[in-house]
Amino acid sequence: MHDEPKTLTTTVPPARTPAPGTVATTADSPAPDRPALWVTRLVVVALVLAALNLRPAITSLGALLEEVRDGLHMSGSVAGVLTSVPPLCFAIFGITAPRLARRFGPSAVVCAGMAAIFAGLAIRPFASGTVGFLAASALALMGIAVSNVLMPVIVKRYFPGRVGTMTGLYSMALALGTSLAAAATVPMTEALGGSWRTGLGVWAVLAALAVLPWIRLVRDRAMSATTVPATETAASGSASAPAVTPLRITRSRTAWALGAFFGLQATGAYITMGWMPQIFRDAGVPAGTAGVLLAVTMVMGVPLAFVIPGLATRLKTQGPIVIALGLCGLVGYSGLYLAPAAGAWVWALLLGVSNCAFPLALTMIGLRSRTGAGVVRLSAFAQSVGYLISIPGPLLVGVLYQHSGGWDLPIALMAGLMIPQMIIGILAGRDRTVEDEC
Repeated sequence: MHDEPKTLTTTVPPARTPAPGTVATTADSPAPDRPALWVTRLVVVALVLAALNLRPAITSLGALLEEVRDGLHMSGSVAGVLTSVPPLCFAIFGITAPRLARRFGPSAVVCAGMAAIFAGLAIRPFASGTVGFLAASALALMGIAVSNVLMPVIVKRYFPGRVGTMTGLYSMALALGTSLAAAATVPMTEALGGSWRTGLGVWAVLAALAVLPWIRLVRDRAMSATTVPATETAASGSASAPAVTPLRITRSRTAWALGAFFGLQATGAYITMGWMPQIFRDAGVPAGTAGVLLAVTMVMGVPLAFVIPGLATRLKTQGPIVIALGLCGLVGYSGLYLAPAAGAWVWALLLGVSNCAFPLALTMIGLRSRTGAGVVRLSAFAQSVGYLISIPGPLLVGVLYQHSGGWDLPIALMAGLMIPQMIIGILAGRDRTVEDEC
C-alpha cells in the first residue's frame, strides 16, 4: 500500500469534494514548526498505553473471581455469565467502531474508549449487586471493544511499511498489561487491606494515564482531520478517481475464516483468563500462586507477541505458525487434565505460547487486506464475528464446572476446540486478500 499516508497529514486535492464526514482543509495541516517525527512518537506512546489497558479489566477479575463471587453471592453459572461478558461486549460494540471512526476520527474514538475504560473500572468497585457490577464492567469493555478494532487500523494507516513491527509492539504491551494485572492484583489487594473492591479499582489509575496522550492527539487538528474516508480516498491511488465502492466483506471466504479463527482463539483466551486461576486453586495451588501462574501464561505473550507478527509478515502463508501454537495448546490442556498442580508451571508456559494466536490473528487482519478501508472493515468484521463465536465458551465452562463438580469436562472441551482452531487458522492464513475475493 505505497500510496497510503505515512505521516499524520492527509492532503485533499483542491478540486475534489471531501467525502462525507471528512473535514480536510488547509487549516487542518500541522504547523510548519511541528516535526512529524514528534507526532509519530506520540502515536507510538498512545498505542502502547492504550494496549496496556485492553486486558486488566478482565484478568484482574479472573485473579479475584472467587472473592467477587462470594462478595456478590454469585453461583457458578452466574460467574460463567460474567466471564462471557467481555466477548459479548466486544462483538456488540466492536461492530460500531468503523462507523464511529468515519464520523469522529479513529483517534477521538480510541480516546473515548480509554475514558470509558477508566469510568467503568472506577465505578465497578462501588457496585452493591451483580447487575451494577455487570453494567460497570460493560462500560469498561465497551471502551476496550472499539479500541480493539481500531488498533490495526491506526497501525496500517500511520505505519503501513511496518505493520508487523508495530503490531508486535502494541501486542507486546497488551500482553504486558494482561500479565501485570494477573500477577499484581492479589498482592496489591492484600497490601491495600484485603478488599477485592480496592484490588479491582486500582486499575482505573492506569486507564486514566492512557487517556492523556489520546486527548493530545485529538486536539492535534492534523490527526483529527484525517478520518477513514480520507484514507479510502488516498487508497484509490488517483486524485480524480471516483468514490470507492464499499467493500462487501461478507462475500470473502478469507474474512469468514479469519473471523472463525479469531473466535476460537478468543474462546481459549477468555476461558483461560477467567477460569485458569480457579482451576489451579481447586487443585490445591494457593491463590497468590494461581494468580502468578496466570501471569506467566499472559507474560509469554510479551516477547512472542513481538516475534510472531514479524515472522508472520515474512511468510506467504501463516499456517505453520497456526499449527505450532495449536499443538502447544493441546499439550498444555492435556497437562491440566492429567496433573494440574504437579506440572502447573509447564502447563502455564505452554498455554501462554498457545494464546499468542491473538497477535497472529491481528497481524493476519493487516496482511489479508491491501487498503486502509479494507483493514477497517476486515478488523471490525473478523473481531465482531470472532467475539460472537467466543461468547458461549466461558459460560459453558462455568455450567460444566458447576454440574459435573470438577474440571475434567471443561478441560476436555478446551482441548477439543484446538483442532478446529488449527484447521480454520490454516485457511485464514492463505496468501490472498479480501479485496480480490470481493
